[in-house]
Amino acid sequence: MELPRGQLLAVSEELDGAELAALKFLSREHVPRRRLEATRSPHDLFEALQEKGVLEAGNLAFLRELLYHIGRIDLLVAHLGSSREQVERELRAPGGAQVPPLRYLLFHLSEDITEDELMSFKLLLDKELPKSKLTPETTMLDIFTEMEKKGLLGKDNLSILKGLCEKINISLWNRIEDGLNPFGQEEMLITEEERSSTGGPKGHVVSSVTPHPPGSFNDSSHQLEAYKMTSRPCGVCLILNNHNFAKAREGVPEHKYMKDRNGTDVDAAALRKVFSKLHFRVEEYKDLTAEGIRETVNVFRREDHEDKDCFVCCILSHGKKGIIYGVDGQEVPIRELTTSFTVQNCNSLAGKPKVFFIQACQGDAFHKGVTIETDSGEQDSSVERAARFQLDCIPAEADFLLGMATLQDYVSYRSPREGTWYIQALCQHLEYSCPRGEDVLTILTAVNQEVSRKTCERDSTKQMPQPSFTLRKRLLFPVN
Repeated sequence: MELPRGQLLAVSEELDGAELAALKFLSREHVPRRRLEATRSPHDLFEALQEKGVLEAGNLAFLRELLYHIGRIDLLVAHLGSSREQVERELRAPGGAQVPPLRYLLFHLSEDITEDELMSFKLLLDKELPKSKLTPETTMLDIFTEMEKKGLLGKDNLSILKGLCEKINISLWNRIEDGLNPFGQEEMLITEEERSSTGGPKGHVVSSVTPHPPGSFNDSSHQLEAYKMTSRPCGVCLILNNHNFAKAREGVPEHKYMKDRNGTDVDAAALRKVFSKLHFRVEEYKDLTAEGIRETVNVFRREDHEDKDCFVCCILSHGKKGIIYGVDGQEVPIRELTTSFTVQNCNSLAGKPKVFFIQACQGDAFHKGVTIETDSGEQDSSVERAARFQLDCIPAEADFLLGMATLQDYVSYRSPREGTWYIQALCQHLEYSCPRGEDVLTILTAVNQEVSRKTCERDSTKQMPQPSFTLRKRLLFPVN
């Protein structure tokens, strides 16, 4: 019995080209190679899986497993009536996983390969694979697929992959080895050299215990309970957007050179777009004085959030260490704003996540790029100082998250046309990763990585965001 065509179409229409490539790679044991190569759309792939009896109306387990591995939890919920937890229970059951352990290990590894590591793989395989398969567009999944076709990679032949990883980044191999031997058994990975010297059998001994998919339910982060985020709207996203600082220039002598924040409206638009998609009621207030900031925050502090699951506040302004400026040049301590939402001050948010994203300079120092050396006897304490400072900015109670655009004492960067480095990276990563079931702390780590790689061309300076938090559970922003 076939699956309803409408159900398959609904899922396939929401998958892009990269996700199709991932699904094809994960399905290689179930669909012949030539049939896979002829597949041009997710719907083609689903039909091929139906032909092989892998997808049936009464058994959607393999489709759920595929969507789980590529992070499309939103499609599980919307079209298959399932959830992350249900799939994880199915995969834990004996015989539940239909994607072989090595294949999902390779897939998850490909997701985390850096551009430099990918280039290294291409260079080292230059003699083994056709030039046409090593173009700038070639992905790590493409390389794994070609290695399999050429007989260079398989469950009984991991020696070449091991050698490549040892030359590029040994931790890549460690992930494969740990994934195949998750409980530390004494199985042996037999290399080609060891086979020829011992005359031993050709093979790769794998644990008889089915390993957990990496990055899923065996990951300690996924064993944590998640905050409830099912209310609609999920909560309020308050945006305080300060652009015009003419009052500060006119009224405060030391701020006579304080510039308007051109480009901030680009940030505000990006925040409105992404948090609307995440089911928040977005409220934006522009060009507030210090007193206006306090009054606005108090309005939302006094609001009844009983039927909401979360509160988000995004502040776009000038600032200095621990301080946000109103457009009149007067100061508002960050801690004053965050403390407004403690249990004592806003009881209807008790036990619920309170999230603050602050785009503002925290000083006038410039973060110079440095060359990293190993085994240094000295340690730059700026991150430690910033960690202590930021924890001083959030209340000493649970369920707060503070995302700062930059470290203590340092500037942050804003383009008049494109917005700020931090807010633009934050919105892009939220929009991409929330539908894939990533938690907010994982997303903020990716934001840190992206922003830290940017360099101001004028003076080669850098920016390093930093989150601090007292969250007790995983925080996920669902799109459905």
